Amino acid sequence: MKRIVLILIAAAALAGAASADVVTLANGDRITGAIVKADATALTLKTKAMGDVTIAMAEIVTIQSDQPLYLGLSDGQTVAGTVATAGADLQVATKETGTVTLSRSALQTIRNEAEQALHLAEAERYRNPGLLDLWSGFADAGLSLASGNTDTLTFTLGANAVRETRRDKTSLYIGSLYSRSEVGGESQTTAKAVNGGARYDIFLSDRFSVFGITDLEYDAFQQLDLRLVLGGGAGYYLVKNDVTRFQVFGGGNLNKEYFFVDPDRTTGELMLGQNYATKLAGRFGFTESFVVFPNLSETGEYRFVFSAAAVTTLNKWLDWHLTLTDRYNSYPAAGAESNDVLLTTGVRFNFKR
Repeated sequence: MKRIVLILIAAAALAGAASADVVTLANGDRITGAIVKADATALTLKTKAMGDVTIAMAEIVTIQSDQPLYLGLSDGQTVAGTVATAGADLQVATKETGTVTLSRSALQTIRNEAEQALHLAEAERYRNPGLLDLWSGFADAGLSLASGNTDTLTFTLGANAVRETRRDKTSLYIGSLYSRSEVGGESQTTAKAVNGGARYDIFLSDRFSVFGITDLEYDAFQQLDLRLVLGGGAGYYLVKNDVTRFQVFGGGNLNKEYFFVDPDRTTGELMLGQNYATKLAGRFGFTESFVVFPNLSETGEYRFVFSAAAVTTLNKWLDWHLTLTDRYNSYPAAGAESNDVLLTTGVRFNFKR
């Protein structure tokens, strides 16, 4: 009887091992678990010993699954079945058409049944969203304090929200900087600026859109009481997939500036720029934007706004970021500097609806 029980236990263990997915790495390591999802950069594997493990796709040599997986391809098709690697190809055992051979280069995503159900539900919401659906974004704040011979306080705040559907995209942002120092009992504000704006895109095709923008800016040390920018143009995605997006755009705008002392200015500007975002691998991402505004009313003068951020995902709602912004104006108010550069780092709270 004891021998029969041991045989049954061993058989159950072998069956459990046989039912697991196996990923083999370039260094020869084999990791066993259940494949959850993957994109072009990383694969997530759920293991008993280590929990969810993220593996760079570039390090994966073979994939063997016993559970059905849903493979999203670059042509938009989805193939479902168990997966085995065969050299540079994938062999997918489907229920409908038998074994299908796919090139790994055509693979965009992998999802298990639970992830595929979530994806389909999200796609349905994407097709018919409510006004409060599909919003995503982040908010971060920074605080620096020093006390002693010199008392200083610096506070930064940034927030961004985006809602994208198949038809349109709404983008909102706001940022602020405040800094104060006190030496010998005398307090002095050294930075005080707020900027914000909105952009609305209408997609005429999957990659081509027309848009309108509104930007507002206040900067005490640029002697700028208000800069109001109204404009629009067209944009085109040179690259648009789950991993990387690269858009170029151009247009024109009206720039109305109100200064504390100098006369108000109203100028026409061109607008030329690009936006870039990519997932580097697993938890890492990078975004960058550059927009230049050549002045049409004052020939030779121009403004530009540059920003770049490296982001590490800590969990579902928390990131760590390093962000650089540079706002340049070749024709500032009298006595003001042309360039304002800000480097910030810290935690970032993200949200997705």
